[in-house]
Amino acid sequence: MPKQSLTTLLLKRQDGVLWVSIDVPPVNLMTAQLLLDLDAVAASAENDPDLHVIVVQSANPEFFIAHGDLTFVENPETYATLPIAEETLVGTGPMMRLHERWRRLSQTTIAKVAGLARGGGPEMMSSLDLRFAALETAAFGQFETLTGIVPGAGATAHLPRLVGRARALEIVLTGGLIDAATAEHWGWVNRALPAAELDDYVDWVALTIANLPAGVRVAATKAIDAADGPLEAALRAEDRYLGETFTPASGELAKAALAAGAHTREVELNLEEVLRANLARQS
Repeated sequence: MPKQSLTTLLLKRQDGVLWVSIDVPPVNLMTAQLLLDLDAVAASAENDPDLHVIVVQSANPEFFIAHGDLTFVENPETYATLPIAEETLVGTGPMMRLHERWRRLSQTTIAKVAGLARGGGPEMMSSLDLRFAALETAAFGQFETLTGIVPGAGATAHLPRLVGRARALEIVLTGGLIDAATAEHWGWVNRALPAAELDDYVDWVALTIANLPAGVRVAATKAIDAADGPLEAALRAEDRYLGETFTPASGELAKAALAAGAHTREVELNLEEVLRANLARQS
C-alpha cells in the first residue's frame, strides 16, 4: 500500500487482490491529484511480491473516469512537469507515462467499468490487462478530435491492437460514444455483463487469478505476451514456461484430479469445479 495519504482513491485488499476505487466527485475527472495517486499505487505495487491482482473501479456508478481535467490547458507547463512515472517512457506526457507504468506492472490488472469513460478513462482502461463493463450503463469514447487534438495518452497505440485499424479510426475520428455491447463485440472489453452481475464476476476473476499456484500467473502472462513476436519464438517460450511450471506440486494436482474421478464421464462433465476444489485444498 502507498505510504502517503490518497485523497482520490479508496483501497481495499484481500487475498492478494487490491481493489482501487476512483473517487473524485462529482464526475471523476482525471485531475492532477488523481494522476499522482494512481502513480503512487503503481509505485507501491512494483515492490509488492504478495500482490497478484489489481482491480481499478469507480466509487461513482455513473462515471469510471469522465476524462482528463480540461483546465490543464490553462497551465500546460504545470501539467507537463507533474512528477509522475518519470523514468517510464521518458519524453512523453504525464498521463501517457502513468498509463505505461500501469501497463508494465507484473500484477494482473483489471478495469471494472460501470459508467462513462471518455478520453483518459478508456486510455487508462486500455493499458490494463483485462476489461469488464456493465452492459446497460458503461460507454466509452475518445472525444479528443472534437476539441481539435488527437488522443495523447495511449488511445491511438492501443485501439488498433484491440479493435483493428478501421474501428479505431471510427472511434477516434467520430468522437462518439461506444456502448458496452459494441465494445465487447469489437474487443475493446473482455465482456459486457448485466450491471447486477458485474461486481461478483470481476471479484471471481480477480480472486481466481490471485490464487493460482505460485508462478503460474506470471508464466502464463509471459507466454501469451510472447505471441506478439514471431510464431516460432512464441512456441519456444510456451515450451519453456511449461517446463518451469511442471513441478512436483503441479504433479500432485494432476494425481488429485485422477483420484477425484478425472477421465470418467461424470467428472469430465464438470472438470473445472473438481480442479478448483483440488487447488483450494492444496492452498
